[in-house]
Amino acid sequence: MLYMILGEDIADSLNKRLAARPAHLERVKELQRQGRLVLAGPIPLVDGADPLQSGFAGSLIVAEFADLAAAQTWAQGDPYVTEGVFRQVSVKPFKKLLP
Repeated sequence: MLYMILGEDIADSLNKRLAARPAHLERVKELQRQGRLVLAGPIPLVDGADPLQSGFAGSLIVAEFADLAAAQTWAQGDPYVTEGVFRQVSVKPFKKLLP
């Protein structure tokens, strides 16, 4: 089943986010290599061409996991969690409708 993982950044997370980013991306790319990733990306704080200047509010991942517990375990092991980038993480079942 698909699950959405929504991480919400702490205030002024940019430096921590940049430091943890390579390890975070490697974990997400592994989901992609396994054919389990639907989408992933950051949520900018502002609407603009270069959101890096203002930072990020969080990140969203939609991927396939065996069950909710597996998705939660994966989310808790993410470097953005372990390195303190996220203040909160929500993991919920997701039903893809379109496209």
